[in-house]
Amino acid sequence: MKFIDYYKVLGVAKTASENDIKKAYRKMARKYHPDLNPNDKEAESKFKELNEANEVLSHPENRKKYDQYGENWENAEAYEKAKQQQNNSQQSAYTRQQDYNQEDFSDYFESMFGNGRQQRTTYRGQDLNAELQLNLMDIYKTHKRTLTINGKNIRITIPAGVTNGQSIKIKNHGGSSPSNGPNGDLIITFSIINDTPFKREKGDLFITQEIPLLTAILGGSQLVKTLDGKVKLTIKEGTQNGSKVKLKGKGFPIYKKEGSYGDLYVTYTVMIPESLTPKQKELYQELLKLED
Repeated sequence: MKFIDYYKVLGVAKTASENDIKKAYRKMARKYHPDLNPNDKEAESKFKELNEANEVLSHPENRKKYDQYGENWENAEAYEKAKQQQNNSQQSAYTRQQDYNQEDFSDYFESMFGNGRQQRTTYRGQDLNAELQLNLMDIYKTHKRTLTINGKNIRITIPAGVTNGQSIKIKNHGGSSPSNGPNGDLIITFSIINDTPFKREKGDLFITQEIPLLTAILGGSQLVKTLDGKVKLTIKEGTQNGSKVKLKGKGFPIYKKEGSYGDLYVTYTVMIPESLTPKQKELYQELLKLED
């Protein structure tokens, strides 16, 4: 197997921090993502390498093994165990005293895991990580979507109400095993972009609604936006600036609770006129006299 320098793949130094690796992966994954490079085999290959590099270097234990054993990092535990057994053996002084270098690793693994061994140890493929960007309205309803991962089309169901940063695991759709074992898993992390006027907190939504001064004083009605259209609210007489009302069940879908929704909270902002006609000013002055 050709050795791939994962640090070079991500364009980072071997001393890079976990945060540096994470930033580098996200930047390059966006550049080479198959959805942005359809039918581009080179970009597809690069994206696959990026996922492999991120899976190894973003995991502290995997990174430690990779730094020590290079291309043989996945079999590090087996090597260490066998090396210890051989060092403790009294049958061969040469085996006890032998210093293992990088070339020894390859020779050793070839003899231990190669075709000459009747019962070959199998290892699971690497898990792959992918980020899927969605708008808030994309997750208002449960829907199916087809993703292209490593040249393969994968159809997944995206449940309504998933949250930003939430991950789901697609079994056996990760990297292939180096020894005919099971594939790894595909881990998809959702990046939710809220391009609506609503603020979201899990299932609840929040919005600010302006109402005219006279409506706040005398009462009236006001149309208010919800995610599934507008509703007419009755404004009580003497409504104060900053008053809140709750619209039950008009919020966002609750994750994995079909048919359940959070609430919508509306905060009223009373609009103060910036300019008045002479007549309006006269009437307000009359009101002021009455208050005095």
